[in-house]
Amino acid sequence: MSGGAGRTAGERGGTTMSARVDGDAPAGGDGTGEAETVAPEAPQVSARPAKATPRRGTADPVKSLLHQHRDLCERAVDALEIAAGLEAHGVTDRTAARFRHRDVFSLAEELYARVPREDEPRPPADPGPGPRIRTDWVLLTLLPGALAAPAAAGLLLAHGQARLLIGLGALLLVGGAVAAALRRGPLATRPGTAVRQPSLGTRAAVLCLLAHALLGDGFLGAVISGGPDDAPTLAPDGAWPVALAPVLALLLSCAPAAWCAHLLAATAHRRLAGSRGLEDFTAAARPLLLGALALYLAALAALLAVCAAVLREPSAAPQALTLGALLLLARLLTAYHHRHAPAVVLGAAAIAELAAPALVLTGRLPGCGFVAVPVQRLTDAWGPAAVPVLVCGAAAVALLVHALRTLTRASAHAPTGAAE
Repeated sequence: MSGGAGRTAGERGGTTMSARVDGDAPAGGDGTGEAETVAPEAPQVSARPAKATPRRGTADPVKSLLHQHRDLCERAVDALEIAAGLEAHGVTDRTAARFRHRDVFSLAEELYARVPREDEPRPPADPGPGPRIRTDWVLLTLLPGALAAPAAAGLLLAHGQARLLIGLGALLLVGGAVAAALRRGPLATRPGTAVRQPSLGTRAAVLCLLAHALLGDGFLGAVISGGPDDAPTLAPDGAWPVALAPVLALLLSCAPAAWCAHLLAATAHRRLAGSRGLEDFTAAARPLLLGALALYLAALAALLAVCAAVLREPSAAPQALTLGALLLLARLLTAYHHRHAPAVVLGAAAIAELAAPALVLTGRLPGCGFVAVPVQRLTDAWGPAAVPVLVCGAAAVALLVHALRTLTRASAHAPTGAAE
């Protein structure tokens, strides 16, 4: 029915148009021929205006990305820096495929080529050598161990009040030497953002961990056994028992830690220059981080053996190795602008170690014996050393997982670094 109505309307329209044309035709002309000539133009007069069809232009998917990251592209000295910056903003190889590129590196090369440059010369990109070895940071990393060795000898030879004075003087001198070593070289904060020193809470947590390595096992053993007046907890000369070997080894290990951090940075920089994909670089950077950590722990174990033999003390290797791994990972994350996780983990580890003797003492209150049960069972099975091993080991594993996720990214090893 609708089809018939359409045809009827068409026929009426055709008849009307023919009549108009016939009426307008000049005398002696072929009216039918004029109608055939004018009829195709009739729909332009009587038909409704057609909808405008959107014209598909050649959209440039990279242009919007260039406007979004123009500041990064303009101040970059090479395409490598742009690739690292894009990754820090969440651009991955899969994202680059939407911009018609196989990976972030090729996308960065196009962005670098399309940004207009000024005429003044820019410093050339130097992806090969990476961080350089400087005499100043090499000497500074040796300074903590050089000051700690005579301090340890003085603590062994001194007694009474002289021993306390030597300990306080050593704390000030060695603490200043460690702070100086962390301001230069591979363990220092990388450029790229405002240099911020660790917070007061983080420094206090590190001091608590080192103090526990020095005095913690003896103190916890005295608390568990009933008090400091118990004879087995005291040294033969009546002095409070201290563990100098692990602390001295940790201070001497500042130099191996700096060299391992330098090796990680230099090797990762060369791998980054030769990589063509973010996933490829991450897969290659993970073994570098694990290898640097293993190399440091091997050096620390050797230093522990030497210090224990010289000082004639137990090496306390499990406690020192877990604490050394924790401190190195925390410093690496801080140096690469990831400060929050190390601060939280170090603070939690310090609180856990301080809580162990506090729980034992609280358990002696009436009705609170259950509070001391976990620490009591742990020390009965493995001794007081089990507390720092468990606490520092768990904290080191947490930081290692975080470091494998953050320090293996290309943005962490770019020339300017990426701030957290």
